[in-house]
Amino acid sequence: MAAGLAALAFVVTLDAATGPAMLSPGAVARSVLRLAEDPMIDAIVWSIRLPVALMAVAVGAALGMTGAVMQTVLNNPLASSYTVGISAGAGFGAALVIVLGAALPVPDAFAVPASAFLFAALACSAVWLLGGRRGATAETLVLAGIALMFLFQALLALLQFLASPEALQQIVFWLFGSLQRATWGKLGIVLAILALAAPMLMRDAWSLTALRLGEERAAALGVGVRGLRLRAFVFVALATGAAVAFVGTIGFIGLVAPHLARMLLGEDQRWLLPGSALAGALLLSAASVASKTLSPGALLPIGIVTAVVGVPFFAWLVLRARQAQW
Repeated sequence: MAAGLAALAFVVTLDAATGPAMLSPGAVARSVLRLAEDPMIDAIVWSIRLPVALMAVAVGAALGMTGAVMQTVLNNPLASSYTVGISAGAGFGAALVIVLGAALPVPDAFAVPASAFLFAALACSAVWLLGGRRGATAETLVLAGIALMFLFQALLALLQFLASPEALQQIVFWLFGSLQRATWGKLGIVLAILALAAPMLMRDAWSLTALRLGEERAAALGVGVRGLRLRAFVFVALATGAAVAFVGTIGFIGLVAPHLARMLLGEDQRWLLPGSALAGALLLSAASVASKTLSPGALLPIGIVTAVVGVPFFAWLVLRARQAQW
């Protein structure tokens, strides 16, 4: 964990230094510590670069932790908020406002994020309600999530078919995922939601660890499995909604980060949950740096970068699971 925090501090500094106006990591560090003497560097770092770099940390931490929770409560190594339809719900909510206009009592600048957050929460609730009709077992919840994912993808395709060229361009840009819309105000909202939800989740760390032994053994140890799953889904709805509302759908962070943390820290959720958050923050920060350096003169959508890394890892997990079954 200490090594991960040190690596994260370095990558965040590198992220803040990378961009059209290249800065040295030392100049960024001096600006953050208020030791810089150049007001131009201070303006670039504090007004443009630092909100984006810290948003990558916050969103990566949220996605990493939600992925660990989903994999635990669903007992599925391939589960994440992206693969069970919650991110698809957020994408549909954002596209709905882009195509049809805002009908929410919020400022226009926050209409798309608010709708994305709302539909992420609705998708999470729908997964719980559909799976809960048969006792909220892990298998039915996974199947309900897959069904919701295809439904929202179909509705999103319909909106794209009906959208004007300008609206279609906005939808595609949002779905690719981008950190460049980050501001201090938006970052504050994401951090506030995480600060509210994460401690509630950490209170159930022992119960989540017991759940890894199986539902029957966890129940024998006094764990209320259904209530635990419900609390976990509430956390996932809040954290995923906050993560995708301002930056768009970013896939595979919630899938990859928990497995990296599990390899290094084991199954004890007291370490796995914060370790997954740290791994997610580190991965998304590194992807942010890569999106600005892989194609000089152009900024690659960060969702493409994470997919390039995540798809091979996803395939490796599938092959590993099949080998374990045989």
